[in-house]
Amino acid sequence: MQPEVQSLNHGRMAYVAHIAPYVLWVTIMIGLDVPQIKPAMRYTMQTILCTLLLLAVRPWRWYAPLRVRHLPLALGVGLVVFAIWVVPETPWMQTHCPSFHNFYMSYLAVQPWSGAPALPKVWPFAPETCGWPLVAIKLFGTSVTIAACEELFWRSFIYRWMLGGKFWQVDLGQFHPFIFLTVNIVFGFEHTQWFAGILAGLAFGWVLLRTRDLWAAIITHGITNYLLGIYIVATGDYHFW
Repeated sequence: MQPEVQSLNHGRMAYVAHIAPYVLWVTIMIGLDVPQIKPAMRYTMQTILCTLLLLAVRPWRWYAPLRVRHLPLALGVGLVVFAIWVVPETPWMQTHCPSFHNFYMSYLAVQPWSGAPALPKVWPFAPETCGWPLVAIKLFGTSVTIAACEELFWRSFIYRWMLGGKFWQVDLGQFHPFIFLTVNIVFGFEHTQWFAGILAGLAFGWVLLRTRDLWAAIITHGITNYLLGIYIVATGDYHFW
């Protein structure tokens, strides 16, 4: 095979490996959001299929291995983002900072145009509803699969693609304030808790810029989601899921 053909195929695979897992996740999430399929079962399908796709396309081929020295930073930032996500909505905040709590719940907790969400009669991801095996899959999917898919798509692909050139050749530490802010604002609005989502995106992006280590960003994201999942199961605050 000619070198230019090899290079072209390498570039195409870089796009596929970074885009396809996330697109598959969103496609299943939207396409199978039907009454006939229970949310926990749909999430199980998302997790299994997207994990298999990640293993098939192997996006980590474009990155150096994890550098262990970045783990303390990933753990610390993951803890901070977890706190940002849950503390404003806690009863403690409602008791000790009621004005901030009310402001947050009125304007920052949910997407402005969606209004207060209607609470379901039965939480679909509660163990008594779907069973512990599907809760475990949900926890794995949030902590591993979607954490990897989102970091590959938003912080590694979209951000560097907007910088121009062959995205996989762009330095992971290159900073462009407007593009960085834009990408993470869009990422934030992908979540129901949009304001916390924006702050989380900025934090995950900062870890990537600071370390130039995609694994550090994925682990930071995964730690946040894992702690959030444990918190949800322990407290019963299933509205976060």
